[in-house]
Amino acid sequence: MSTLQSVSSILQELERTLQGIQPNEIDELAHQILTAETIFVAGAGRSGLMMRAFAMRLMHMGLRVYVVGETITPGITQGDLLLVGSGSGETKSLTAMASKAKSTGASVAAITIVSESTLGTLSSTVVRIPASTKESTSGSSRQPMGSLFEQALLLLLDTVVLSLMEIKELQGATMFKNHANLE
Repeated sequence: MSTLQSVSSILQELERTLQGIQPNEIDELAHQILTAETIFVAGAGRSGLMMRAFAMRLMHMGLRVYVVGETITPGITQGDLLLVGSGSGETKSLTAMASKAKSTGASVAAITIVSESTLGTLSSTVVRIPASTKESTSGSSRQPMGSLFEQALLLLLDTVVLSLMEIKELQGATMFKNHANLE
């Protein structure tokens, strides 16, 4: 398969997958983000990288956001939101975080493939991305492991950013004022 055919195949997979996400789940996630005092994001591996990219955009929007595990991340408390991205919803470190956050009275939201997973059941808001888990040997993608979920996660989170920008009446130029400028 040529490079352009591979790109076309990936884009078709992404379009099919993203169209399968329920808009009301995205709206509920946006509401939870806007009503949280502080937002904490977490994920493992490549999903974690997508969550970190989302945290950066939330910071650009002027929201108080932290990446779980960083040295400057404070404790989570009631009124806060833990948002976790996990394809399987069973990553032990992430389910432990969700359980701990819930025990403090914080809200938990998950973006996952498996709504009925441990993470999904710990979460008050679940956005389901209809893709195959990395362990699946058959499914919706010819890409390896969790690539489709991770790509869809990034695009979904960018969609959430656009929704939040609209709700908060923000423009990119306003957000750019919060961009790093030490270089």
